[in-house]
Amino acid sequence: MENFVITTENAADLPESFIKENEIGVLSLYYTIDGVTYGPDHEEEMPAKTFYQQMRNGSMPKTQQVNPDQAIRRFREILQQGKDILHISLTSAVSGSYNSACMAAEELREEFPERTITVIDTLVGTLAQGMIVDKSVQMKKAGKSLQEITSWIKENIPHFCLYATVDDLKHLYRGGRVSKTTAFLGTAIGIKPILKLNEEGNLVPIAKVRGRKQSIQTLVKYMEEHVGSFLKENDTIYISHGDCEEDAKYLAELVKEKFGIMKSMINHIGPVIGSHAGPGALALSFMGENK
Repeated sequence: MENFVITTENAADLPESFIKENEIGVLSLYYTIDGVTYGPDHEEEMPAKTFYQQMRNGSMPKTQQVNPDQAIRRFREILQQGKDILHISLTSAVSGSYNSACMAAEELREEFPERTITVIDTLVGTLAQGMIVDKSVQMKKAGKSLQEITSWIKENIPHFCLYATVDDLKHLYRGGRVSKTTAFLGTAIGIKPILKLNEEGNLVPIAKVRGRKQSIQTLVKYMEEHVGSFLKENDTIYISHGDCEEDAKYLAELVKEKFGIMKSMINHIGPVIGSHAGPGALALSFMGENK
């Protein structure tokens, strides 16, 4: 098997057990809540439930991208073991972490000219990014080379889809992800916004529906509209949630009934994405013909 390590950021929202089992290298975006900063060299990450409880109580977290020094340190450790790197990065449209990884790779290529360091801008985040990591791990286990996996990811970037609903838009507005007008319209009584990651990797509102149950059903409807000939690529249901596990399970059941996909990966949206999406956010990631 080729000697390389798959790396990503904590923004991919992969379960801890998956990261350990598959020896994924993780770069961490930092976040600050109630005056305390979490991330490498700071406090250990707080449990997702605690984080969302603090948000519900009115705390307003802030996030910071991966800095180049952290990326250099982490990448260097891997390169010193004589291994190459495939880094699967959070969309550059919402974070500078991709650029930090590129800067680190640039610098380290001079230090380790014999090693390969590949950095890919996925144009997605949360478990859509995690899905790409999962599929890359599967390909690696099947004996595919770093180059083959890289080509597959780049070829399929237009086909990685994420559709989401949030309880309200105020957190996305505060983080500069949607306009004030959009946020104001979205907080009307019982109106639930539907959003997607578009071709440029930005999160954009695409519809408004009435009520939570309908918003969850609408996510499945969008998957049905976009999955097309890619149904066979979807062997796992990827769902991430802002501390609303029952809703995530309900969504998984709907997807299972509609498409017959038996396997699922359900995980919390971590504090990095959760700072912007807020409690009650729910995202469905899959491969489709278009976004």
